[in-house]
Order: sequence, then C-alpha cells, then structure tokens
Amino acid sequence: MRKKSDKYTFIVDFFSKTQPDVSSELNFGSAYELLVATMLAAQCTDKRVNMVTPALFNAYPCVSDLAKATEENILSYIKSVSYPNSKARHLRQMAQMVVEEFGGEIPCEIDSLTKLPGVGRKTANVVLAFAFEQAAMPVDTHVFRVSHRLGLVPDAANTPEKVEKELVKHFPKEYISKAHHWLLLHGRYICTARKPHCEKCALAAICDMENRKSTLQ
Repeated sequence: MRKKSDKYTFIVDFFSKTQPDVSSELNFGSAYELLVATMLAAQCTDKRVNMVTPALFNAYPCVSDLAKATEENILSYIKSVSYPNSKARHLRQMAQMVVEEFGGEIPCEIDSLTKLPGVGRKTANVVLAFAFEQAAMPVDTHVFRVSHRLGLVPDAANTPEKVEKELVKHFPKEYISKAHHWLLLHGRYICTARKPHCEKCALAAICDMENRKSTLQ
C-alpha cells in the first residue's frame, strides 16, 4: 500500500477503531495549566511533569498568581524537571505577558501563543488542540519520526513545521488533533527511535521503512 492517501485512510480507520478516545498524558484542568505543563514537558517526561504540577498549581492557581511569583519560588517547585532554571524564567515571563498583553487570558491563536516566552510552535499547537479543541497538529520528535518512517510526508519535509503542514493537509480536519496523539503514542511505545518494535506494529503494511527492509531480504 504505497499511495499516500491510502496510508492516511488506513491510519484513521485503524486508530478510530482501536483508540477512539485519546487525550494528553499531561494532567491539566484549564488552558493555563496545560500551557504550563507543556512548557515543563520540553525534553522531560510527562510522568515527571505530572509529579511536579499539583504543588505548583496549588501555589499558583491562575496565571496572575504565577506572574507575581519570583523565579526562585517557581524554581523551588520545578527543580526536578529538565532545565529548571530556564523554565522558571520562561514561566514567569510568560505569565507576565499574558497578564499585561492578553488581559490574563491564555490566547487561542497560534501567532499570539508563540509570542509568549518559552512557547514554541509545538507547545502552542498542544494548547490549541487540547485546551481550545482546534484542529492543530503538534509535531514532536515522535510524530516527526513516525511520519517519515510511514511515508506520510516527503523527505523534503525536514522541519517540524513542514511535517505539520503536510499532516494537516492530508488528515481530515476532524481527526487532526487525534492523529497527533495516534502518531505520538505509536512513536513512544511501538515505533521507537532506536529499536522499533516492527514485529508487533499494526501499521507495517503501510510502512515505508518496513517495506524497504523486505525488498532487501
């Protein structure tokens, strides 16, 4: 099955049946909490972030509270995550900008979100997709890797933003945010970076990597 449109159809059909309800593995109760958790999750596990955020959100239950905090106080809650010093600085700066420029409301547009300190396109798309239920496609290392291995995107799509545009163009709009999770979880647990578990991969029939291997045997 080499035709690109068939690959996308196969993925939607398969995961709609096997994983119809998917959600972020980060714990959150608001757009503010999701934004903070996603910023903390950069190069860090969701499990670690979920251990940190309850106390952080108890201390700073809304963005205006976080804006008033010192970097040192924020750091005391997040010191066990990766790059805690820069993340403490970005969290404080982000909160201050939200209060000063957006009236204390987390913005729901990609351009506004990416203006916030420490918020890249992937983080912004996570917030849009799962806090605001928009058709957004966050591209992390898992989505990037799986998209290329399956042949969902061309080799020329060599940046996360290019991969994002390809995936958004080909997945039906109503499945875009779900497709992010399908590809992410597939990359996290099956199509892993170093030793993909091809023997138990349900997508082997449409996988360019798997098909290339078979032609060499």
